[in-house]
Amino acid sequence: MTSLKEKVYDWKDRLRDRHMLTLVIVLIAIIVALGLYTYKKQIEYRQASENSYNMAFFELVDYVDSVEVYLAKALVSNTAEHGAETLTYVWREANLAQSYLARLPINSSELENTSKFLNQVSDYSYSLSRKNINQESLTQQDLDNLTQLHQYSVELKNTLNQLSEDLNSGRISWGELTKKASPVFAQEVSNISKDSFSNLEENFHEYAGLIYDGAFSEHMTNPERKGLTGDDIDEETAKQRATEFLGADTIKEIKSNGLTQNANIQSYDFSVEKNDGESAWIAISQKGGHVVFSNSTRDVQAEVLTQEQANEIGLKFLESRGIYSMKPTYYLKQNGIVTINYAYVQDNVTVYSDLIKLKVALDNGEILGMETTGYLNSHEQRNFMTPVISQDEARSKINQNLEIVSEGMAMIPTEYQTEILCWEFKGNVDDRQFLVYVNVETGKEEDVLVILETPNGTMTM
Repeated sequence: MTSLKEKVYDWKDRLRDRHMLTLVIVLIAIIVALGLYTYKKQIEYRQASENSYNMAFFELVDYVDSVEVYLAKALVSNTAEHGAETLTYVWREANLAQSYLARLPINSSELENTSKFLNQVSDYSYSLSRKNINQESLTQQDLDNLTQLHQYSVELKNTLNQLSEDLNSGRISWGELTKKASPVFAQEVSNISKDSFSNLEENFHEYAGLIYDGAFSEHMTNPERKGLTGDDIDEETAKQRATEFLGADTIKEIKSNGLTQNANIQSYDFSVEKNDGESAWIAISQKGGHVVFSNSTRDVQAEVLTQEQANEIGLKFLESRGIYSMKPTYYLKQNGIVTINYAYVQDNVTVYSDLIKLKVALDNGEILGMETTGYLNSHEQRNFMTPVISQDEARSKINQNLEIVSEGMAMIPTEYQTEILCWEFKGNVDDRQFLVYVNVETGKEEDVLVILETPNGTMTM
């Protein structure tokens, strides 16, 4: 028979065992919680790192693109002033590209020549810009070196664009790219992507030594707002103008969002629900009741119209709104909708400041959007000066390597909110298209633009 003392000891043993079991369970729970917390933090850190690497990489891609464009411009530029400005841009963009390259988690030989290339592009372009500033002409050797630098920049741009596609598609990750210590690093990367960081060294082994807008669209804000004519209107009048523009028979409900006062052009803004279930937005200027912005949404299933037909539809639409003498310039096509830039033409001079953009559906020609900020800011009748520099003289001043395909006169805006009358020359150098602008008064080369022909449209940089 168990004594009381034995029972007490047995009870204590059981209690101690329970305490130990509870302690073990608590410790396990703590370990699991710490493990989960650590794992969660590792995931958050990894995600933060991935985001940081992605940001640095895509900034690198943008700056390398700019380096290539400015090098191309430098090869076409034919004046010391514009050459110095362009080469200074090369110097700046190459420096920025190099700084973002240094933020990527790869410190291997695959990047050494890339960094070296960007560094020498920066240094060389800076030295040439100083030369231009001192009114020294570039020698043929200088131009040959720039040509070679441009060729390598095209290779680098293509390589980075391919890697960008691989990163976006998930075919390659930063985790794989950072396996520098692995002896099969280069092979792993090469297997994942034909053109990636592992190919950069090969690309440069011989080297030892820009919503889509058209040309000049970034310089269209004019404090005088010369095209904004008429008296101030109230909200109800603006609502009537919006209804007339969109078509009363298409509108189910129109809702006012009030007056926007801190914008470039003060406007009454409206949200619209159409009878077909689609939405639209429209802004009517307080002064004069002009359409500042309009945009409708719908899916376009088929592209039936050609670009030429869309251009003509846009012109007829503008004329129906009392806007004449416009011509289509540049365009971008996406998802069955083409956005066309129309510039004002006066006396055979293309006035790029007076810009209107239209969105045209390529299935039925419906106008889905309109933006008139440039036109409302700048439009007026100009008094053009008689050119001091003839067209022939201007032609003789541009780079003789430019194979001219068209020429005329254009008024271009500047970043100082002024306008310059220029001779406009469009031409080719090798397989690149350029626009060169020569001041009709001074003969100065005012600007050089690169024309980008893409499957979806024509753009400028």
